[in-house]
Amino acid sequence: MAHVLIVDDETDLARLVEFNLQQAGLETTIALNGEQALAAAKARTPDVVLLDLMLPDISGKEVCRRLRADTATRHVPIIMLTARGEEADRIEGFEVGADDYVTKPFSPRELVLRLKALLRRATLKESTEQLKLGVLRLDLGAHRAFVEEAEIELTALEFKLLNHLMARPGKVQSREQLLADVWGVTSPLETRTVDTHVMRLRDKLGAGRNMVETVRGVGYRLSDESRSGA
Repeated sequence: MAHVLIVDDETDLARLVEFNLQQAGLETTIALNGEQALAAAKARTPDVVLLDLMLPDISGKEVCRRLRADTATRHVPIIMLTARGEEADRIEGFEVGADDYVTKPFSPRELVLRLKALLRRATLKESTEQLKLGVLRLDLGAHRAFVEEAEIELTALEFKLLNHLMARPGKVQSREQLLADVWGVTSPLETRTVDTHVMRLRDKLGAGRNMVETVRGVGYRLSDESRSGA
């Protein structure tokens, strides 16, 4: 039975979410602030975390950052819960490693469905064979990236971006499509975010940096041939 850590300082809402998750056959633990959440995750590694952005002690983004920095919880799926729906907030949440984003008020049924979908994706990722292309290799289950068999350190978002490109070798991905699929946002004003992260990703890929090709005026694609310039 999957175990869900619910982190929200609104006790009534946390209890409502807990009731719906338990009705759906999930185990739950409630934490009312960030410190409680980190302690609960340390005591028992959850299968997924529902994390409120606005907490009374430390922010949800900081909790997310610390969970991602801990090897025990680095790969646990995290859904951000927030009353703030601006896309800039969503991008910031994804930047620190959130996997999904739900804006309050939300439908408990929709939350359960999205949570179960995230759990299915996480389970599938654990059983999926490694992705390999040229000098690049991703171990999806262990969330590890390699270039010429040397491990490189990627943020959760960089890993997700590289995974997306490697799963579609040779196919051009527009900035708008990458923003929607990797970041989960649709604002054309934020496409510069894609360029910034592609640049950072290239810097970390070393011998594989030129495999990430720029398609002028469109977006990016990943090729199994290293070419100079981009």
